Amino acid sequence: MKVAFHTLGCKVNQYDSQAMLELFEAAGYEAGDFDGLCDVYVINTCTVTGTGDKKSLQAVRRAQRRNPAAQIVVCGCMAQRDGEKLLSQTGARLVLGTARRAQVVELLEQAVRENRQICAVTDVRRASFEPLLISRQEGRTRATLKIQEGCDRFCAYCIIPHVRGGIRSRAVADVAAEARRSFLDVIRAVHALPGVERIRLGSLEPVIATAEFAQALGQLPKVCPQFHLALQSGCDTVLRRMRRRYDTAAFRESAAALRAVFPDCALTTDIMSGFPGETEAEHRQSLDFCREIAFSRMHVFPYSERQGTPAAEMPGAVPKPIREARARELIALGRDMARTYGQSQIGSVRSVLFETCEEGAAAGYTMEYMRCLCPGALPGETHDVRITGFSRDTFTGEIIK
Repeated sequence: MKVAFHTLGCKVNQYDSQAMLELFEAAGYEAGDFDGLCDVYVINTCTVTGTGDKKSLQAVRRAQRRNPAAQIVVCGCMAQRDGEKLLSQTGARLVLGTARRAQVVELLEQAVRENRQICAVTDVRRASFEPLLISRQEGRTRATLKIQEGCDRFCAYCIIPHVRGGIRSRAVADVAAEARRSFLDVIRAVHALPGVERIRLGSLEPVIATAEFAQALGQLPKVCPQFHLALQSGCDTVLRRMRRRYDTAAFRESAAALRAVFPDCALTTDIMSGFPGETEAEHRQSLDFCREIAFSRMHVFPYSERQGTPAAEMPGAVPKPIREARARELIALGRDMARTYGQSQIGSVRSVLFETCEEGAAAGYTMEYMRCLCPGALPGETHDVRITGFSRDTFTGEIIK
């Protein structure tokens, strides 16, 4: 029996898919290719935006076309949100949300044995941390360690607290023995583990990225100097309507604190266009603030209504063509800033962890998470590389050792 996964969305989903794959393998299943002929297809969905919903359903239909007799499992955030609806809409054998994933094999085999569909979506509002474990990460040089999931911020536009539940954390003792219960202690504990070359942090809130936090990270050379600070808007009035728990002044302080310790660090962000009530003047403020911070990369997306969130009921909906036009302006600015950052690194020496071979060279990433092509390296190797050029978001370079 072959099982294949298709994962949409964030690194948390990637981790969960790997954990579920290993559960299938432990039960005697063989890992297959999602674009090949398999007996079971698992689609781990995303519902952060309407695009995520659309791509999730497209993946389900692709699997059904590939093998109409296959068993379909739909799980993840969209499944948590629309479980019963997806059961009838897709004809999936099993629909599983963001809990009970450790039972995926048991539940699927029960549904097959009883020749029925099962919706195993449960309320995650008071769920505890589900101890999904992995031993490897397929096709990835970089490993992801999940120590926390969920969110209790309840930003006005965001569906995540509703589909992932409140914040809950893995016991620190499970992350690294004898580490105390704090974010920095976990980082220090992982830093001390043999075989770990790099630690790349996920998205940070400005309330976490303080001067003291940055100084502590500066004592840990394995920490990658690339920090993702999710901005969402560079306008204080929009941030207040979003119910974000910071303003542009706090964000500016966080960026300055990180750059004081890591002068050449790459700051990346998420930015939204067209939140309800956003005026042209507020959009211009957001553009100006992004320009001031000078991000190395921006992930831009137009606001998408999520049923069940406060923002979906807010007045002043921005027409979709205007949201998309503003997103294009932000994307263009992001490209300009990425080009400026990339060109500023030409002539510098950067450590590159190579992952694949392509275009007659090895491809990998600097600690600043900038893609680099370089001849003379093999996947899995780390080399110091002198940066000789930058084009289309990619460095070229030459190995110096």
